[in-house]
Amino acid sequence: MAQLQPPHGPGAEAVAVFQAGMEALQAHRYADAARHFDALLEGFPAEGPLLDRTRVYLDLCHRELGRRHEDPRTLEDRLTAATMALNEDDDDQAEALAQSALDESPEQDLALYLLAAVNARRGDHQAALTFLSRAFAARPDARAQARHDPDFDDLRDSDEFQALLAVPEPPRRPVRNGRSTGLKTRLSANQR
Repeated sequence: MAQLQPPHGPGAEAVAVFQAGMEALQAHRYADAARHFDALLEGFPAEGPLLDRTRVYLDLCHRELGRRHEDPRTLEDRLTAATMALNEDDDDQAEALAQSALDESPEQDLALYLLAAVNARRGDHQAALTFLSRAFAARPDARAQARHDPDFDDLRDSDEFQALLAVPEPPRRPVRNGRSTGLKTRLSANQR
């Protein structure tokens, strides 16, 4: 009687190539990921189940790479593409797309914020502060994000940056006789 051999898993070298592809994919480096996945398909043709997964991820890489080369037409598409470019350290592309959005909508808060981040990364602190000021004027709650955004780390100790982050207090109403004049209160019979 012939003994059944336990199924063997993929070879260590094939797994290493697959893992390198997955790391690149997770970091949104789709071209690098595709190169690893192509190398796996060509170099390890006997790795059936691993190659099936590889093909799925390779298709994803090709889809993402194809999307990137489309010309984003809508304001929202340009802002999404600008954000992706900034996250991938492609400051030139992020700047071009954000500026394009800003040309269409001059007070667009995300475009202003992205341009502030690009300028901060480049060391142009004055331009970064100018764009941040405009972004906060358009959307005051963007301060919360800027407080923790590593793109602005070089500006953290700046008095101007700290002043921009300070949340302006609402105007106070004048007080007369211990009561705010802005609120009308109904006095009870005992208070009259």
